[in-house]
Amino acid sequence: MEPQGPVEKRRILADLTPLRTSVDYRRLWAGNTISWIGQAMTALAVSLQVYDITHSSFSVGLVGLFSLVPLVVFGLYGGAIADTVDRRKLGLYSSLGSCGLSVALAAGAFAGFHHVWFLYSVVALQAVCGALNSPARSSMIPRLLPPEQLPAANALSSITTTGGTMLGPMLGGLIVGLWGYQAAYAVDAVAFSASLYAMWRLPAMRPEGSGAGAKRASVLDGLRFLATRPNLRMTFFSDLCAMVFAHPRALFPAVAVVWFGGDAKTVGLLVAAPAVGALLGAVFSGWLGRIRRHGLAILFAVAGWGTAIAVFGLTRNLWLGLFFLAVAGCADTISMVFRSTMLQAAVPDEMRGRLQGVFIVVVAGGPRLGDFIAGSVGDLGSPSLAVVGGGIACVVAVGLLALRWRGFARYDARAPEA
Repeated sequence: MEPQGPVEKRRILADLTPLRTSVDYRRLWAGNTISWIGQAMTALAVSLQVYDITHSSFSVGLVGLFSLVPLVVFGLYGGAIADTVDRRKLGLYSSLGSCGLSVALAAGAFAGFHHVWFLYSVVALQAVCGALNSPARSSMIPRLLPPEQLPAANALSSITTTGGTMLGPMLGGLIVGLWGYQAAYAVDAVAFSASLYAMWRLPAMRPEGSGAGAKRASVLDGLRFLATRPNLRMTFFSDLCAMVFAHPRALFPAVAVVWFGGDAKTVGLLVAAPAVGALLGAVFSGWLGRIRRHGLAILFAVAGWGTAIAVFGLTRNLWLGLFFLAVAGCADTISMVFRSTMLQAAVPDEMRGRLQGVFIVVVAGGPRLGDFIAGSVGDLGSPSLAVVGGGIACVVAVGLLALRWRGFARYDARAPEA
């Protein structure tokens, strides 16, 4: 009998085929991974510097607001631009802009220019660059890889974002503690060179199809296209069910004390648990490439998220609670992989940028709205009501959506229809 070890590993661990078959994708993935870690370092350093200047948690919270607004506004606009111009150039110039802003932060820190308005301004401009870069970069992937490799590529992207979100703040805190804010910003600027090199080596990436020669791509045209594509709408609706109804992050400080008798370290564990689960889900994602019913997989994954959150709200054992949060994070990775794959495979090339822009708005805005709802219900009722009720509401809502648009569960990756 032939040894089964390598075959079994490929079935269980993340599929690395996209990295082996496309040198352009490999450079793009590596560059994005390195720059994502650098950006996460800078995000932590900015928050620490704002607090160091103001000694105000409210001022630190404003950092998120200054990044969210331009991310939402320019996410839609950036998608329209990506459907008009050479996506390689858009990705290259927006990465260059982000690199320049990190240099500006480093220069300001070296010069002792400690002003909150300066940090807020740079954060807002970084969000603009990110909102322009993300649709361009995401729209390139289907041009670099065959359709059957898109689930594996999206799982690898999840490793990038989740791993960077976990590793970046740890490195950022270490570097700021040892050498100061300027060192963290300088490292981020250097890290962007990997992304710049990857973009520079790509071939031209002008949009294809009927809209490729248009002088200006309309955001409204993208929204009209989405309005006629029920399967694509369901990818957004299902994600909103999870992020709006069952996103308990805002309750973690209260939960840590009231449920588990903990402190700030307990809050850190609660925040980290979904990320750990998401990373594990991406690392052990080799089996996802064999799934063809992507819509059905999304429905089960979102229902799994809601169920895990509801069960977390019922437990009062910290380690059991962390386990269910990790399960929720793993389910979120599965949902993200298939939602991203459907957007890339079922959307014509000349519309991909605009739909990726909508994706950014949903991903950025959904959790913030979820934080508001969870915090409000937690204050008006109780944390238990907010967490358990939110998880149940997520499952019920995604079930009702599945009944309303039954074709979504029948979506087959071998014949993608938007």
